[in-house]
Amino acid sequence: MSTSQRFGSDAVECAEAVLVEQYPRLVRLAYLTLPDSLGRHTRVLLAHKAVQRALPRTGTPAGPAPAEDGTDEPDRHLALLRSRVLRAALAPAGPAGTTWARLIRPPVPPFVWGLRLWPPAGGIDEAAPTLGGAPAPVRAAFVLLRLDDLAPDETVGLLGRAGAADPATAVRDALALPADEELLRALRRPEFDASVVSARPTDLLRRRRTARACWAALATLALTLTALSVHGSRPDPDVRPAAGPAASGALDPARLRRVPPGAWSDTARVDFTAWPARGGRTGDRGLLARALGTWAAPGTTPLSTTPGTTGEPPAGPPQLLYAGDLDGRAVVVLRDGDRIVRYGESATGSRGGRTLDVTRTDDAGVTTAAALTLSRAADGASARYLLAPWIAAATARDLLRADDTGEALAVAADGVTAPAAVPPAGASCTSWPVLELTSSTRIVEKHSFVLTDLGALSPVHLTYTPLPDGPAAAPARQPREATGPEARAAWARQACRLGELRQGGYRAVNIWDFAAALLPDGAGRAVWSCTRASGWAGPGDVIVRLRLEAGPPRDVARARSTAACGRFGRHLLAGHRWRSPAGRWYLLAAGSRQVTAITATGAVRAGTAERTLAAPWPGPDGAVSLTGTLAGGGTVTALDGAGGGRD
Repeated sequence: MSTSQRFGSDAVECAEAVLVEQYPRLVRLAYLTLPDSLGRHTRVLLAHKAVQRALPRTGTPAGPAPAEDGTDEPDRHLALLRSRVLRAALAPAGPAGTTWARLIRPPVPPFVWGLRLWPPAGGIDEAAPTLGGAPAPVRAAFVLLRLDDLAPDETVGLLGRAGAADPATAVRDALALPADEELLRALRRPEFDASVVSARPTDLLRRRRTARACWAALATLALTLTALSVHGSRPDPDVRPAAGPAASGALDPARLRRVPPGAWSDTARVDFTAWPARGGRTGDRGLLARALGTWAAPGTTPLSTTPGTTGEPPAGPPQLLYAGDLDGRAVVVLRDGDRIVRYGESATGSRGGRTLDVTRTDDAGVTTAAALTLSRAADGASARYLLAPWIAAATARDLLRADDTGEALAVAADGVTAPAAVPPAGASCTSWPVLELTSSTRIVEKHSFVLTDLGALSPVHLTYTPLPDGPAAAPARQPREATGPEARAAWARQACRLGELRQGGYRAVNIWDFAAALLPDGAGRAVWSCTRASGWAGPGDVIVRLRLEAGPPRDVARARSTAACGRFGRHLLAGHRWRSPAGRWYLLAAGSRQVTAITATGAVRAGTAERTLAAPWPGPDGAVSLTGTLAGGGTVTALDGAGGGRD
């Protein structure tokens, strides 16, 4: 009679509850354990498959379990789920990682028709140098030890139950891997969550051709069988092929839309629609055909899209903005509605080295349609920009130096700039180069504004909103260009934090100084600011900071995909626990212009009829709730991870 432990219905229900609660961590464990050679699409599908199949059925043998003395029931179920997930994740490499095992038991992921899936890249690039060459058991041990905080002996036992050949050696090798705090934070933060996937279509034209060929083959077979079985019968009429970009002429270079050179000065719509076709190869049909063909069917060409942007081919002929040679490469820039596409290849036209970048440009205007990044130096230290035809002058200056007047940047007749320094991508931040552009007097008088490069095709517009001036009933102040003394001083304190926004698909970043107050214990004056990074789609990400007279700004609150600190989110309240130079703790709070009173409850019970509050914090910890009263009626809660908001 078998005496092996089996799952009962209650145990299965408990295991399901633990699986649902720990799903992101289990998917992360499976994804990082699977071999890199499978590719991100296959790995993410196999990871989800491994976790979802880890839930046992009623009556399934449970296998060896960890010791139960002093262990909570959820922890035992989590250990069993981890072992089943690891057993599935280690299976593609075979019991001993042999080639024969991979041949007889290849990994079979779920099949998703028409889509390519991948997890966010926030922590993958950081983890690749550390985990890329390590065996699967070592990668699994690294996740369990460094990210799930298991003890070495627990990890050895878990790997042993999952079928790893030498778990003790795997744990020892995992502990030897370099694991700085920056890498661990990158793998823990929400930007790298393997249970959240992005999707884009596969090769649409190739898929369409394959489907048509299959239908044609089936139709031919059906007609042949019909002719053999029923003599003299007529086949059905041919089906007209489906319309698409190629059929409509969208991929014909001769049908590209071209804007006359002077159109920008005679239109009320000063944006990308007014850009003329520029560059020395606007008449090169071969280059334009390759650009359009690659856009329609990228194949192996790397395709980069900003968040919320699709890389699908155009429905109609796009607008040609640029075609020319730059630093040994040919570059083509096209516009399709609210999308800008940049195609690059070697100047010889060879297939190697082709790239395709797509970004969205919803409601771009004089400033946000003022420049595009054409090319970058191999070392990433400089870039060339294509400026809008309404730009009269360009200056390169350092945002970290508030008194920097900058140096003039040379611009060719076709609008291409000389190489300009770009902000560093690494941890060091000794300077932050920006472009200060000035519009032509033909559309506006002496309008200068600042753009910064954050690694995307479209530079980001920087603005500044000064402190409130006048009574609460006065209209709210509007964002101003980051060119005045106050704006330069504010941005010089926070410029290096722009590196956190790289590749985020943003159109503009504004610093809004919404309140200021003297600090207790003679600590000087503090300014409350809200930095809003607005995306092309509308929502933005915000960070509330407290700028002290000395030291770097302190982060107070964050919110993602919110209207706060923007045109439709002008009511703001934030709080911060602060320690004075005298060693005393205080609750600091501040509200925007329309806040007339602040009330604190919880660990601190205090109130004020002003827009700022400073109250002693009696204990070492505890939760505090803040409510602000608005001049026009209603209340506003403190901004936090959920975004806060008006009641």
